[in-house]
Amino acid sequence: MTQPLIPVILAGGKGERFWPLSRKHRPKQFLCLDGSGRSLLQSTADRLLSTAQGWDNLWVVTAAHLADGVREQLPDLPLENLLVEPEGRDTAPAVAWSTLEIAKRYGKSAVAGFFPADHWIDNQEIFDETLKAAIAVAVQNAAIVTLGITCTHAATGYGYIEQGEKIGMYGDYPAYRVDRFTEKPDRETAQMFLESGRFSWNGGMFVFQAEVALKELRHHAPEILMPLEADGVAAYPTLPKKSIDYALMEKTDRACVLPVTFGWDDLGDWAAIERLQKSDSPNVELANHVGLDTQGTLLYSTNDDELIVTIGLEDTVIVRDGKVTLIVKKDRTQEIKTVLKTLHDRPEYQDLL
Repeated sequence: MTQPLIPVILAGGKGERFWPLSRKHRPKQFLCLDGSGRSLLQSTADRLLSTAQGWDNLWVVTAAHLADGVREQLPDLPLENLLVEPEGRDTAPAVAWSTLEIAKRYGKSAVAGFFPADHWIDNQEIFDETLKAAIAVAVQNAAIVTLGITCTHAATGYGYIEQGEKIGMYGDYPAYRVDRFTEKPDRETAQMFLESGRFSWNGGMFVFQAEVALKELRHHAPEILMPLEADGVAAYPTLPKKSIDYALMEKTDRACVLPVTFGWDDLGDWAAIERLQKSDSPNVELANHVGLDTQGTLLYSTNDDELIVTIGLEDTVIVRDGKVTLIVKKDRTQEIKTVLKTLHDRPEYQDLL
């Protein structure tokens, strides 16, 4: 029988590139973006429940200002399974604190898994089988397993994982030692990675036994683990702001990669909605729209009473939410974060953030 997994949903992100729909108290993970009627956070919990064997073993770690929203969206989550960070310190402290708490409750041999709250994943059956394989790799090899996403194009916005020595087959899934992690390469390097067939995208999903990760964190990131061991969550203000990739995964020799075959999208910005909708229409219309000579345009409105009229637009994103209208060319949606920095400095726009 496969050892059970204690899944932890990482739900502290901002999702700023989905502004104006995503706001400070309504981040991306609280939104429904795929037409399912469930938010990304709710869909992530739904996906993990069978592997967790119910709500009692599902955990969420989030930021203090989002805790009430998490409780509202996941009313069946036990309160003791919600870890609330007093301030965001990136993913390394979140993973370290969660792992310490899981070890206290379930024992150091417990297998924990970490999953971002804002990803879209297709095919539940394959996802479940992949997690069973990841658990086996973690337990049998004392490994920290990362799930590698199949590269479909030379993306420059993702981290890459290079496969090393093959360590075996786990069900239908091969597993490999990790040779190296590479953060967001330039296009030429990304194309080389894609053509080699040895690289996966880093999807930010990890599976490991608590004692293995704690040992590695103690060695590679003592400045994070030791204060948390001594003072628990009260240590947060003293902790460095580091990602788990930088603090641990790029340094440990216990990293293994399990390439996955389920559909995946990190829903990084508005362009992702077009990928999810898979429409043959000239535009993606999630709003009342009348257009003339408009194509390749995404339209989204939170108000069913409003009408958006366009003339002669191409490859554009238009979003209406409350008092805000966003109009941006598709190839510049990554720059939304730059505009938000400007709004942060304008007191009259604080309620729009």
